[in-house]
Amino acid sequence: MALAIVHTRAQLGIQSPPVAVEVHLSGGLPSFSIVGMPETGVKESRERVRSSLLNCGFEFPARRITVNLAPADLPKEGGRYDLAIAVGILIASGQLPQNCAAPYEFLAELALSGDLRPVSGVLPVALSCRNADRSLWVACENAQEAGLVNGLELFAARSLLDVSNHLAAATLISPAVAAEWQSDDFEGHDMSDVRGQYQAKRALEIAAGGGHNLLLCGPPGSGKSMLASRLPGILPSLAPDERLEIAAVYSIAGIKEKSLFAGVRPFRTPHHTASAVALVGGGSNPRPGEISLAHQGVLFLDELPEYSRQVLEVMREPLESGVIHISRAALQTSFPARFQLIAAMNPCPCGYRGDQSGRCRCTPDQVQRYQARISGPLLDRIDLQ
Repeated sequence: MALAIVHTRAQLGIQSPPVAVEVHLSGGLPSFSIVGMPETGVKESRERVRSSLLNCGFEFPARRITVNLAPADLPKEGGRYDLAIAVGILIASGQLPQNCAAPYEFLAELALSGDLRPVSGVLPVALSCRNADRSLWVACENAQEAGLVNGLELFAARSLLDVSNHLAAATLISPAVAAEWQSDDFEGHDMSDVRGQYQAKRALEIAAGGGHNLLLCGPPGSGKSMLASRLPGILPSLAPDERLEIAAVYSIAGIKEKSLFAGVRPFRTPHHTASAVALVGGGSNPRPGEISLAHQGVLFLDELPEYSRQVLEVMREPLESGVIHISRAALQTSFPARFQLIAAMNPCPCGYRGDQSGRCRCTPDQVQRYQARISGPLLDRIDLQ
């Protein structure tokens, strides 16, 4: 039988829909085609798979090879399908036993030498794979991240040869050991470092206790940023399910955040030149923005009036609903965005309005225009000011 079906998963927002890699070998002039809405990175897997098979000592079939990534209406991108395509070709050409890949899902990029390389978005795949009651094959560099999912049988390999030897029952690989939510020596900012500022510290304690949004207003050098950076230190530690949810978002974004393993809540500080897409997420293939990376944590916006008004207004709906919905012509996806907003601003353009030295020379009209950069509906969502 010159047909093989191997299972893997795509990446669509925070979801990991299943993808069936169907490999068919037929007569005719030798060719290698991939169908099923593959983007450039997927099409280039033809050369990676060909070189990997040859360098691992396998025979590359001199036949017409057709690879279908089903479902066909789901966009596919990246090198995450390389390992599944290579295993499918080996099964279809009779170099591996039929149905040896049925209980597994494969997720890794191939080097030309046949080594496995890590990919992003492994944690959502591991969660979906566990729910589908299948085992998962990944590169060794992804083993710690995927091992955070309890109840998943995980296999980590260094090369295509290791995977094929296990599937052929020649050299078996033991399942990877589950990872632990621990960090060795993470040190965050502590509120005990702050001297004085009793009223501001009391406001931070109230904000932390009730999950309130907070706006700090004061002259430059008064300690607004210093106080805000210490808020995660007095917030409760992340629960296991919260860590897993946040880690899935960071996995999609390709970010490794050490503080998550210590149970510390995220603290994101985007620059005031950030665009609306960078803040809420988006792109042709939607990726999480800063408000999603701050999920279950703190989003700190320093110099709030300096942000574009359009950028600030896109946060109004997520502040209420705790989720951001991104719609594009081809697909729609959602990211979690239940964050605590902490903002800081100066009272006037020069920053010294009300200072006893009298150094402020801003007119009332200048002060009004400066403070009017922040809309009323957004201020209404900030509980403490």
